[in-house]
Amino acid sequence: MFISSVHAERPYARSVAYNAAKAGLNHMARTIAAELVRHRINVNLIEPGWIDTPGEHDTFGDDVIRAAGPTLPWGRMGTPVDIGRAAAFLASAAADYITGATLAVDGGLLLRDALEE
Repeated sequence: MFISSVHAERPYARSVAYNAAKAGLNHMARTIAAELVRHRINVNLIEPGWIDTPGEHDTFGDDVIRAAGPTLPWGRMGTPVDIGRAAAFLASAAADYITGATLAVDGGLLLRDALEE
């Protein structure tokens, strides 16, 4: 299992290296999935959206993080627990028939531009 980012799918200004790295990671993971499918080894990706972590607070500041949550489609920032639950699911027997998949755990962030106002 790989942890990528919604930045792999949606470009964000001033993040070219990060965006490109995550897009490359996605392609690499899907290639590995194709190589391992005959062995029935699951390889999947999780694409977190904006997750409330200490690193985000260091980068953006507490006030920005606090204000950002209500502006997101789900009405809050994601949490490490949200990502952990997705990882636990993909690692479980319930996900036995899932491989080469990308699971966005983003509270609808990738849908933001498609939402009705």
